Amino acid sequence: MSINVKTIHLHKLKMRLNHPFTTSFGTVQDKEFFIIEAVDDKANHGYGESVAFSTPWYTEETVMTTEHIMEDFLIPILQQNSWNHPKEIHQLFSSIKQNNMAKAAIEGAIWDLYAKRENISLSQAIGGTKSEIDVGISLGIQPTTEELLKKINHYVQAGYKRVKLKIKPGQDIDLIREVRSHYPNLPIMADANSAYTLKDIDLLKQLDAFDLMMIEQPLGSDDIVDHAKLQKAINTPICLDESITSYDDARWAIELGSCKVINIKTGRVGGLTEAKRIHDLCVENNVDIWCGGMLEAGVGRAHNIALSSLAGFNLPGDTAGSSHYWKEDIIKPEVIVDNGVIHVPDGPGIGYDINHEKLEQFMMASKEFHF
Repeated sequence: MSINVKTIHLHKLKMRLNHPFTTSFGTVQDKEFFIIEAVDDKANHGYGESVAFSTPWYTEETVMTTEHIMEDFLIPILQQNSWNHPKEIHQLFSSIKQNNMAKAAIEGAIWDLYAKRENISLSQAIGGTKSEIDVGISLGIQPTTEELLKKINHYVQAGYKRVKLKIKPGQDIDLIREVRSHYPNLPIMADANSAYTLKDIDLLKQLDAFDLMMIEQPLGSDDIVDHAKLQKAINTPICLDESITSYDDARWAIELGSCKVINIKTGRVGGLTEAKRIHDLCVENNVDIWCGGMLEAGVGRAHNIALSSLAGFNLPGDTAGSSHYWKEDIIKPEVIVDNGVIHVPDGPGIGYDINHEKLEQFMMASKEFHF
């Protein structure tokens, strides 16, 4: 039975983070993004969220390119085709190169719509089995080490299962040494966001002394060859993030020995369908996996929770509670972390309602497309 979409709305929002988020790329304070609302012939509403930033520093995509690709290519493809299941959307979109965040935003809305039509949770729809997921916290680069330690203490007290620290040249070894001296048993990972090269191999070897869970994406975003060389030279597990944009990227990285861990983000890989394929591949090859974050608002956060409910996600992800990022979120109830875990909702679809008052408050513009 075809999913009869009648309307797709592109709602453009702008929300201010509670605190500026700084990485080796730069700093984000205001987040612009799209909420995609798909409405079917039975008046079900499915929601997806775009995760591209306004500046092309994480990938080549931006808020503006996402809008262009969704409006001028992806929505017309949906208008011109019929489908029976959201897993078919990935193939429908395959004629459009890259632009994975635009694809994932649309596909996410269709997945939510499908789950609501079937009266099942999104977690159940994609094969999730967990009723709760472990949560870690991702902390941006702080002005001082003292402020970083204060934040770590706050989240450790709140029960978060691990801490991710952003590092870059000049703010790396000494920083981690200081944190480790205060927290000798805390699970810690370092995220470099491609700030290093193989010329830094002697420096990166020093990380082995700190018993890190992993170092995330130390080298180039499009590299798996040099990461394989680095992984052979260091004991600290390498986690690939930006390098993995598809199932094939993951397969090549595993075959080359480029990493021991993969961070799966639905936006980066083009949607839940491809994310599930990568999950299955990692399980088959005993590669540890976790779900990364992109400073999502509530809808994207809910999709991450559903993805993390898949059995193979064996490390705490970045899906912190709403209040860590936003004074007010666009879903109700907001995502809450309870002693380091989030309970996976079992209601239809994403399991959270849209707070329409907040959606309107943060909305900059809206367009609708009829089928």
